[in-house]
Amino acid sequence: MDWSDRIGRRIKLRDLHILMAIADAGSMAKAATKLRISHPAISNTISDMEGTLGVRLLDRGSRGAVLTAYGEVLLRCGVNIFDEMQQGLRSLEYLSDPNSGEVRLGCTDIILHSLVPTIVRRFSGEHPGVQLDVKLTNPGEHQIQELRERRIDLLITRAPARQADFNSEVLFDEPLVFVVGAHSDLARKRRTALKDIMEANWVLPPYDSAPGALVAAVFRANDISPPKPLVKTIAVQLTVSLIAGGEFVGILPASVAALSAHKTALKVLPLKSSGPRISAEIVFLRNRTLSPAVEAFIKCAREVARSLLKIS
Repeated sequence: MDWSDRIGRRIKLRDLHILMAIADAGSMAKAATKLRISHPAISNTISDMEGTLGVRLLDRGSRGAVLTAYGEVLLRCGVNIFDEMQQGLRSLEYLSDPNSGEVRLGCTDIILHSLVPTIVRRFSGEHPGVQLDVKLTNPGEHQIQELRERRIDLLITRAPARQADFNSEVLFDEPLVFVVGAHSDLARKRRTALKDIMEANWVLPPYDSAPGALVAAVFRANDISPPKPLVKTIAVQLTVSLIAGGEFVGILPASVAALSAHKTALKVLPLKSSGPRISAEIVFLRNRTLSPAVEAFIKCAREVARSLLKIS
């Protein structure tokens, strides 16, 4: 009997499910309670798996059970297997009813308050039976982990770090623009130069953050030292609200100024926009089966992005 035959006969989906429960709970006892089976049954399952594979999957101790390097590999296999099965079941459901299924979307704050509402409105109108689960994900490694652990189906974000196991598609790129309140004194001026707003109250992201570095590059591209902001924040909703109130000025991606809930209270100054452009990208795991509902959402996102190209 060869290795693959032995594994196929001895490792069952139930075994992988138990290993995943232990990893999630941190101990066999907690996993047993969660799965509503006995502690000895859990222990025997792990022992049998270790005997079949010839490796130790868990390090057991007074503080619980911790996956070994072998256990981590098998855990990833379990996550992938159950996810592929779930995607397959979603596809079967979609085939029987094309207006069904679920899309789990992760997005950053700046995307959530600009691009996503437009995509969601259009997609929900075209696919009213598909449920959307939209989650706010923190930029950086956290959003990458959410996608890698398959807690979300896809991610819409700004210029993510390239990952070998991800597909990343640029929906569009755009300039950063100078924005003031539509009813402010600056908005009423017939002509405004960049030097005219340098002494204003600025609301900007911290310069040591990723968005702040882009904003600083905009000022340097215009041969001006970045101003000291009165308010430092990466919260897009707060930034837009303060600018709309008329007492602050700021810099935003063009799509945020055009699609924000406060867009009628904002005015983009007709200044030459020098400096870097910023992209909006859709990201999903490479070699992962996507359900028809997720494929339809990606198609909708592309269509919305094409309609927004005029912004840039």
